[in-house]
Amino acid sequence: MSPLLVLVILVVSALGTAFLSSIFGMLGGLVLMGVLVNIFPVSLAMLLHGIIQLTSNGYRAWLNREHVLWPIVLSLFLGNLAVFFMLYFMSFVPDRITVLFVLGLMPYIAWLLPEDFSPDVTRKPVGFLAGMVVVGSNLLAGVGGPLLDIFFQKVNMTRYQVVATKAVAQSLGHISKILFFGSLLYLGPGNPDLSAWVVFLAMTASVLGTTMGKKILDKLEDATFFAWTQRIVLGVGAVFILQAIYLLL
Repeated sequence: MSPLLVLVILVVSALGTAFLSSIFGMLGGLVLMGVLVNIFPVSLAMLLHGIIQLTSNGYRAWLNREHVLWPIVLSLFLGNLAVFFMLYFMSFVPDRITVLFVLGLMPYIAWLLPEDFSPDVTRKPVGFLAGMVVVGSNLLAGVGGPLLDIFFQKVNMTRYQVVATKAVAQSLGHISKILFFGSLLYLGPGNPDLSAWVVFLAMTASVLGTTMGKKILDKLEDATFFAWTQRIVLGVGAVFILQAIYLLL
């Protein structure tokens, strides 16, 4: 694949997925990881995904900063620390097929949970568990949004509070991923390099997509927001599962 084509795919993907994430508080990272893992080695894809998504989530959190529920963020952060240090010393790097399978299965795990199973992220022990899930799934598959969404399904929060608080939670997860895979790439021999200006363009596209998505979020009703989140993410999950099966054949 030519460098120009890689650049176009990267910038368009960063723009489009940030747009989706800004509306639904998730989904964009799932799609972006699926794109990156198909054009880069897994470790580099994880690092690049972390940088782009940290930009997108961090900016989204800033745009909705008055709606962030900081007590929840503290619980998430403590969970992040616990699982990060546990996995860091394992230095586990999944292969491309594993990543795609996990990406595809995540939305269905959330969907198949019983209706009366409603972990409330506003409770401190549950928030700690959610923080562990974010970093664990980020380091395994590069994405934590679909599983994190389980903890935000049945809470007494507005769509703005959900999007804002999840943006901070996801930012924490992406910071962990950058530290984890960045150190592996730095220490590992023979890893490919990526121009800083290419990464900068992707980050800029991510900010633009986030800004555009915020305008759509302002026009949505809460009921529409929660309904479409599940439908879209299940469809995307199916695509990743089929792709992983194809690679196995």
